Amino acid sequence: MTNTSQSLFERGMKVLVEGVSSASRGPATFGGAPRYMSHGQGARLYDVDGREYIDWMMAFGALPLGHAHPAIVETVSREIARGSHFATALEVEVEVAEILVGLLPHVEKVRFANTGTEACMAAFRLARGHTGRRKIIKFEGHYHGWWDAVLLNTNPVPATMFGHPNDPIRITDSSGIPPEAQADTIVARWNDFDALERVMAQHGPQAACVVTEGVMSNMGVIPPRPGYLQRMQDLARAHGALFYLDETVTGFRLAAGGCAELYGLSPDIVTYGKALGGGLPMAMIGGRDEIMSGLEWGKVLHFGTHNAGRLALHVTKTMLTTMLADNQAGFRRIGDLGQKMAEEMRRVARASNRHDIVVQGVNSMFQVFFTDLDAIHDYRDFCTRVDRAKFRDFALRLMDKGVYMNPSATLHSLSSLVHTEEDIAATGRAMAAVLDEMP
Repeated sequence: MTNTSQSLFERGMKVLVEGVSSASRGPATFGGAPRYMSHGQGARLYDVDGREYIDWMMAFGALPLGHAHPAIVETVSREIARGSHFATALEVEVEVAEILVGLLPHVEKVRFANTGTEACMAAFRLARGHTGRRKIIKFEGHYHGWWDAVLLNTNPVPATMFGHPNDPIRITDSSGIPPEAQADTIVARWNDFDALERVMAQHGPQAACVVTEGVMSNMGVIPPRPGYLQRMQDLARAHGALFYLDETVTGFRLAAGGCAELYGLSPDIVTYGKALGGGLPMAMIGGRDEIMSGLEWGKVLHFGTHNAGRLALHVTKTMLTTMLADNQAGFRRIGDLGQKMAEEMRRVARASNRHDIVVQGVNSMFQVFFTDLDAIHDYRDFCTRVDRAKFRDFALRLMDKGVYMNPSATLHSLSSLVHTEEDIAATGRAMAAVLDEMP
C-alpha cells in the first residue's frame, strides 16, 4: 500500500461511504485501502505516489482503446470547446445510431441511455410492454444492473443457500427491496440444458423475456456450453417470450457484433454499455423496429436529461471508427492479445505447479480461478470451488509488482488496443514471482 493512498483512504472514509463511490473499488474488494490512481496513459495506470502499473482492468472494460488514446483526446479537446451537453436532438446522435444499426444485423432501432443499469431497466420495461406479460426469467450469478426486480442471486453465497438446482432459492442481494418488486422474477441455473428446458416449460408462456449474459461475466469469465444460447433463443421464441441478450460487458469487446456474432444469435433485445462509451457514460437499448417502437411517444416510458450526451456520443463515434478501421482490425487485435495473455497465464501456472489454477477466457476477456476443478461452468461451481480469498491475495501481490487487476474474483481482466506482447511477458514474469511467494 502506498502512503498517499492510505492517507486519502482515511480522509475519504470521513466523507465518502467506504471512502469510494462503488463497493467494487473499495475495502469490500481490497480488504483495506484501495490504490488511489492519479492518471493513465496507454496501457498504464499511475497511482498518487507515482507508481506505474500495467492495467488489465481497463475501467471494468470501458476502455477498449486504453487510457488517453490520441484519437479520444483529440475528439474531447475539439468538442468540449463546442459544448458538453445540449439535451437536444443531435447530428452525431443519428450518425452513431446509423453505425450501430449497420453493424448489428439484429438491431433496427436504438435508444441511448447513460449506464448499463439504466439500459437494462428500460429493456425489461419494454419487454413487458411489448408482450403484455410480467415474468422475467434470469439466471443464477448473472447481473443486469442494480434494478430491484433483477437484483437476485448475483453475489457469491454458501452452498447451503442455493436450494435444489431444479428450484433455486431466490436470494435478494440487497436490503430495501420490497418482495413484490421481485415477485415476477424467476431464477434458473445457467449453462444447464435440463434446467433451461424445465424453466421454459413451466414459466415460458408467462414470460416477457428470458435474459442472459452471453458470457457469464459477473463470476469471472464463464463461457456458455456449445449450443446452449441457441437453445435458449429457440425456446424463448417457441413460448412467445423475447430473447434478451445483455451485452453490457461483452459488447464491443468479444467481437464487433458481441456475443450475438460470436455465437450466431439474433436476439430480440440487446443492451450495451461499458466499452460503447470509450470511457464516457454511454449505453443503449437496441432491437427490431416492431419492439423498439414501444418506446414511441412514451408508450413505454424512457426519459433522461443526459441520454445521448453530446460529448459521450462523439467519443463513442471515435471509438467505433477506430476499432472498425481496416476491416475491424481493432477487434482482432484485442482478441488476439487477450488470448495470448490467457495462454501465458496458463503456461506460468503449469510451470509453477504450486497452486491449482484454471484460466478461462473468451477473446479479450480472461480470469484466473484458484480451483481444483478443470473448469468453472456456472454460479454453483464458482461459489463452492473457487478460492476468492486466494485470488485477492494473488491480485494484491501483483499490484506490488506493477500489474493491476481487480482483487475480486467475480470480475475479470481485459486487453486493450494498446497492450503489447511485452506487457504480456512482464505480467507473466510478475505472476511467476507471485505464485512462488504465495503460501
